[in-house]
Amino acid sequence: MDYDVVVIGAGNGGLTAACSLAQRGVKTLLLERHNVPGGCATSFCRGRFEFEVALHQLSGLGPAEKPGPLRHTLSKLGVVDQLEWVEMDNLYRLLVRDDLDITLKADREAAIQTLQERFPAEKDNITAYFDLVYQFCIELITIYSSRDPEATPEKYPAYFEYALMDTQKVLDKFFTDPLLKLAVSIYWGYTGLPPAKQPFSDMAMLLFSYLELKPYHLKGGSQALSAAILEKFLQSGGEVRFNCGASKILVEDGRVTGVVTEHGETISTSYIISNASTISVYTEMIEPEHVPAEQLKKLGGSTIGPSSITLYIGLDCEPQEIGINETTNFLCASTDMEDAFTACWEIESHNDYTLVSCYNISDPDISPPGTSQVCIVDLKYGESWLNIPPHQYFELKEKVAGQILDRVEHYFPGFREHIEEIEVATPITHMRFLGTPGGAIYGFDQYAKDNNMFTPPRALIKGLYFAGAWAGMGGFQPTLTSGTTAARQVLKDIKRQAGVEI
Repeated sequence: MDYDVVVIGAGNGGLTAACSLAQRGVKTLLLERHNVPGGCATSFCRGRFEFEVALHQLSGLGPAEKPGPLRHTLSKLGVVDQLEWVEMDNLYRLLVRDDLDITLKADREAAIQTLQERFPAEKDNITAYFDLVYQFCIELITIYSSRDPEATPEKYPAYFEYALMDTQKVLDKFFTDPLLKLAVSIYWGYTGLPPAKQPFSDMAMLLFSYLELKPYHLKGGSQALSAAILEKFLQSGGEVRFNCGASKILVEDGRVTGVVTEHGETISTSYIISNASTISVYTEMIEPEHVPAEQLKKLGGSTIGPSSITLYIGLDCEPQEIGINETTNFLCASTDMEDAFTACWEIESHNDYTLVSCYNISDPDISPPGTSQVCIVDLKYGESWLNIPPHQYFELKEKVAGQILDRVEHYFPGFREHIEEIEVATPITHMRFLGTPGGAIYGFDQYAKDNNMFTPPRALIKGLYFAGAWAGMGGFQPTLTSGTTAARQVLKDIKRQAGVEI
């Protein structure tokens, strides 16, 4: 046996899975097709700027005196105290043309007060909505943490009433003003589905997590986190191979037996944790006769989530000079979130939901003195971009980037003239660097039916486990914690097979 466990992919889930296993004495090999660890959690350099690729607001960390689930995870790996965390004061600034400009604090009472001052006619409903969010999340956390066998509607009324309800229905129940509905649900872009399609449980947990545990920025960006986890993995005896992707997973009699690398080397193992997409694994890496029909049926019922047009921009001025005063800024052309979602399927960008992150507000040292680093995200499904003829690609890419910059210029006059460096990524770019179908950044669309409550991520092929966005929810907190969950499942099976403690 070459290795006890082979982990495919050094993204968030792969890194935490590999590190968790190595720290428990399991002989672990980590394979990564890229030349650096991290997947989305990485950075790249252009000119005098080092650009953060994907981390906008880290959730689930919490302060040391009130640790969240992610802090517990990273503490067990031994990396929390090696990194410098910056707590953000505000959730976000939302700008809707000339109709709304509102900034919400990362504090329950302060956020409620700000909303009530702007929407006085719905003062009581605002309080009631936030009370529901908190009650629902506390009930949900209690049910899943305690595995309460006596979970009943009488005991957990909010959970049983709202768990399967979409966010839009809840918004419509509590509010009448479309601007208010938008103001409390703008985080829908963090999961990729608009309120009419997004489970309320996802929206509630997003808002609850950011209010209670605060949003965080990481000094040095997400690359610092990826490097810290990798270092702990190596210190624990783990082995990593970069520029070495996995091309095949070997299966015999319903159990994995090894991996074939892209260089043709066969590595034997009894356990594999894949950070690669389940689509790639089951349709490209495993021979068809070994793929369970049940698994293909499950895949057939899921849809690939959105990618994005992402603009990485270095400005030759400080952010306040052009009116950027918040780290996280959402720009909307209207309150029609369903229309904004429909625009995700279009190639061009006109009235799209847009996220503008300026990390210098939280971390002035992230770019050289007198400059700013800005990341602009416009959600787009990859399907339309895959149909663009190659000879039209670069011209269209430049055109769409220009449309996005026009929109940003409307809200932040002078933005364009201060651009020193710019790199534009499309779904094609994300597909190339991440290796995900359609360049998807959240995995599958996060519909309620795909929740692990209905489709538990159990291994249909013995010894095969998954971590990352394709095994659950997308985003940093879910993918980082998914790796440690997969590692626990492997350790449990190793213990069961060997009959000894690990």
